[in-house]
Amino acid sequence: MIWSLKKRLGGFRRREDGTATLEFAIMFPMFVFMLLSGVEIGMINFRHSLLERGLDMAVRDLRIGPTFAPSHGELKESVCTYAGFLPNCTNSLKLEMVQVDMRNYTSMPGDSDCTDKADEVSPVRNFKAGGANTTMVLRACFKFDPVFPLSGLGKDLATQDGGQAAMIATTAYVQEPR
Repeated sequence: MIWSLKKRLGGFRRREDGTATLEFAIMFPMFVFMLLSGVEIGMINFRHSLLERGLDMAVRDLRIGPTFAPSHGELKESVCTYAGFLPNCTNSLKLEMVQVDMRNYTSMPGDSDCTDKADEVSPVRNFKAGGANTTMVLRACFKFDPVFPLSGLGKDLATQDGGQAAMIATTAYVQEPR
């Protein structure tokens, strides 16, 4: 009886049909993981470049544009208008602007809080418009939903409340004299 079992298993071991299925079953999850991670990182890079562009264009207007300092809401609207394709930008974006003394430089705090969609109204963290010839640092934090939140890179993103991830863009500029 043991002899016949060994004979059957030996014959099964020598057969080669089904080997492609085995390779497919082993390799397919890795390819899907790489594909989903590639799409996710592509969307993150796309959104981040739009956020950087929107912030740079809004700061360019702020630097050489109006004779009055725009409010937090006006600057946020300007960033969102220039950024274009950021979903729900006005509710998912938070700006922080601080005046920097170049002779006694202190960096901005490392933690950047983003908007929380659970809170209807969140106060402005720090937003002070500077005067002529002052160096200003503007930090924008945008929260977004990952494309594939349960697989690939989307699963490994540092998410906050509600499963959203945050991206931060920072720029500095000097106010032109009026």
